[in-house]
Amino acid sequence: MKKYYAELGLNSEIKTYENMPTNFYIQETVRTGHGKLTKDGACVVETGKHTGRSAKDRYIVKSPTTENTVWWENNLTPMSADTFAKLKTKVINHLNTFDTLYINERSVGAHKTHNIGARLITPNPQYCLFTNHLFRDQLRDFNDSDFTILHAPTLLVDEKEFETRSGTVVTTCFDTNTTIICGTRYAGEIKKSMFAAMNYRLPETGILPMHAGASKMQNNETSVFFGLSGTGKTTLSTDTGCLIIGDDEHGLSSDGVFNFEGGCYAKTYNLSKDDEPEIWEATNRFGSMVENVVMNEESGEIDFKDKSLTENGRSAYPLDFISDLEPSSQGQVPSHIFFLTADAFGVVPPVSNLTKEQAMFYFVLGYTAKLAGTEIGITEPQATFSPCFGAPFMLRHPSVYAKLLGEYLDKHDINVWLVNTGWTGGPYGEGNRFPIKVTRQIIRQIQANNVNSTQTEADPIFGLNIPVGIDGVEPDMLQPQKTWKDQAAYLPKAKDLASSYHKQMKNFGDFYTDNIKGAPTYNG
Repeated sequence: MKKYYAELGLNSEIKTYENMPTNFYIQETVRTGHGKLTKDGACVVETGKHTGRSAKDRYIVKSPTTENTVWWENNLTPMSADTFAKLKTKVINHLNTFDTLYINERSVGAHKTHNIGARLITPNPQYCLFTNHLFRDQLRDFNDSDFTILHAPTLLVDEKEFETRSGTVVTTCFDTNTTIICGTRYAGEIKKSMFAAMNYRLPETGILPMHAGASKMQNNETSVFFGLSGTGKTTLSTDTGCLIIGDDEHGLSSDGVFNFEGGCYAKTYNLSKDDEPEIWEATNRFGSMVENVVMNEESGEIDFKDKSLTENGRSAYPLDFISDLEPSSQGQVPSHIFFLTADAFGVVPPVSNLTKEQAMFYFVLGYTAKLAGTEIGITEPQATFSPCFGAPFMLRHPSVYAKLLGEYLDKHDINVWLVNTGWTGGPYGEGNRFPIKVTRQIIRQIQANNVNSTQTEADPIFGLNIPVGIDGVEPDMLQPQKTWKDQAAYLPKAKDLASSYHKQMKNFGDFYTDNIKGAPTYNG
């Protein structure tokens, strides 16, 4: 065992496997009973109770470093340094009860300078398989600025002893660069904790962290897709004819876009070969890790339509499983930025071209609908506002990130589009989800620069600039009211949503006032 881990307090007599290849972690996952192989060789695992993020169990250590830089109002619960130290001792003692530990040392960030190292220490091999995919090859020797993740997925802490909401805790200390995850077997907590660390650090160097997917076109132009889980980041950034840079987390610097990840973590519910061929092929092969899906024991096939475990089934695989891959994981400053929203009320147009003021407004607004299964307790879509289209992972105040976005919009010729991947023809329960083929056609036409100068019509409620026509898309589908059977019922719903935008943005005081030109026309 390396000196670092001995000094951390791990028992030197424990057998450890460090930085092993993917094949080894798969074999160990099956051997230890933590996973099974499909007929195609994908490794299927289950995570028990936690099939999504434990958003209410997220903590940050409050200290002089973070006291005035973390956006505490963003459901971030402070933890004292003493409590964190006590928890760290408990977790290390817990890890020392195992005969075997698995350690993986990886990097986060494809930029040669703007990256962080991440050491994962876990008792279960499938999580090293996960970080082999989702993090990147180590770019440099680690130093004191890099992170250690102490992972105890089955350890439930005493709420009274540690003053926590439950026995599940995901907490980060930026003074010691340590993250502790305990009481949840959901692998996504590992990746999101490190991406949150990047989101906290990068603004200090003028880099905009983005909860977004990115792809590179054949003409070398880059597209960026902002959006919460379930809005289509992975699907739309992984499209035939495009080179994928990444599907979830990126940074934007003066050099361009760079991916944080080494892989993809794609939703699998209703996954089909026809609609999402790249993701289908990457999921159904040896090497991928598939969470919380139902596999037929006799045939060895996954039923992607079965949501009895969760709608938030996930497939983790390395980027090189995607045939259309940008190998550098980087791209130039984007030509097009897409804000993806899954509107549950069916009133937001399928596509709108945003002014700078509207871009700033909708970026901080971050409207979408949480979809079933993405978080514990969410069983049906709910309207929500998540600033920067990823508030749980953006540790600083939204105005910090919005200021950076505005600076890049001022410096570069970037088109910003609001795309509704949610409902059309009525609200959830009455209308239908936008067909993926229609959304793809809209995106493809924009990426081909065929919509930049298209005539637009201002929406009377939201003030959004809606293209009057897009090749391959029914004109009436671009106007949400025209898709409703009861068109009179559309207006009250649209007005209610527009009013809620104003109400939400008033929470941001001066930012709302300064960007009022981007707000909906209606403010009843």
